[in-house]
Amino acid sequence: MLIGALLVAFLLSIFLTPFVGKLAIKLGATDKPNERKVHIKIMPRMGGLAIFLSFFITFLIFTLILNKFWEQLPLLVGALVIILIGMADDIYELRAAPKFLGQVLAALIIVLWGGLEVKFINLPFFTDTLHFGIFSIPITILWIVAIINAINLIDGLDGLAGGVSTIALVTIATMALIKHDLFVAMAALTVIGSTLGFLKFNFHPAKIFMGDTGALFLGYIIAVLSLLGYKNVTMVSLIVPIIILGVPISDTFFAIIRRIVNKQPISAADKSHLHHCLLNLGFTHKQTVLLIYALAACFGLAAIIFSFATMWGALILVAGLLLIIEIFVEKIGLVSSNYQPLLKMLNLKNKP
Repeated sequence: MLIGALLVAFLLSIFLTPFVGKLAIKLGATDKPNERKVHIKIMPRMGGLAIFLSFFITFLIFTLILNKFWEQLPLLVGALVIILIGMADDIYELRAAPKFLGQVLAALIIVLWGGLEVKFINLPFFTDTLHFGIFSIPITILWIVAIINAINLIDGLDGLAGGVSTIALVTIATMALIKHDLFVAMAALTVIGSTLGFLKFNFHPAKIFMGDTGALFLGYIIAVLSLLGYKNVTMVSLIVPIIILGVPISDTFFAIIRRIVNKQPISAADKSHLHHCLLNLGFTHKQTVLLIYALAACFGLAAIIFSFATMWGALILVAGLLLIIEIFVEKIGLVSSNYQPLLKMLNLKNKP
């Protein structure tokens, strides 16, 4: 059944993507080159609609087979809301406020109606349980909205967001199978199939972009699936989804730091994200994408190892990851070319 869901979604995506590309052009959902973009010609976007439709049809079939359709209806309704917001943005280029409100609405649907809520965690080295109380709903909503925007921010090169999302979903599916959670594994594999089919047209040189329609949907579904297996868990297990999404979360975190350091609004767009920095270092478009895929795969493998580690082993792994991330960030100039506190301390700073 799991392989069946993957294959059905994959074939549907390959079939639907060309039609969605034509629809995008008719609706005016196109991406025009500018100083922040790396492409040089007008491209159809809104390709994420093909990912969503492939997922929706396959998910509908298999949830009906498993008799879980009504139970998972909130997930689908939330996904539909996020798709409509993404399509509206791809066609009309919405302002930040309505996009944010749409994301919050989608999160509210899955949290309030679907019951997806992180209520407490068990802290390491303490016997007490930390209950979030009235903050449990805001914390869950914040996670979903944050991951939606993290995936959206990394969508800057052909195949980048789709590939990174697929790697994250493969990790989620693997973790779900280890825990014998067949539903989460099936849902993750359905999105994987849908995204891989789309990547046939989106990998460099791309024929279509996923647009916000795809990036917002992938962020939403990844955020939800990553929480389904980890609500009301130990602090160690709660860190697993963060590690799985290490690449987009790190890029988003350091984008915020960069804008604070440069005294820019946090919502300001720039051309200094992870993929921009790697391109500036001389990597080609395809090399940059493959390198970021490799980074995402390393995070995914680390998450799986982390889930089996002892408490001290897990803490050492996290400390090691944070150290490697900081050195990497300073080396490529993700915050700024002058931001190298650790490298200077280790006397490894970049030569001018």
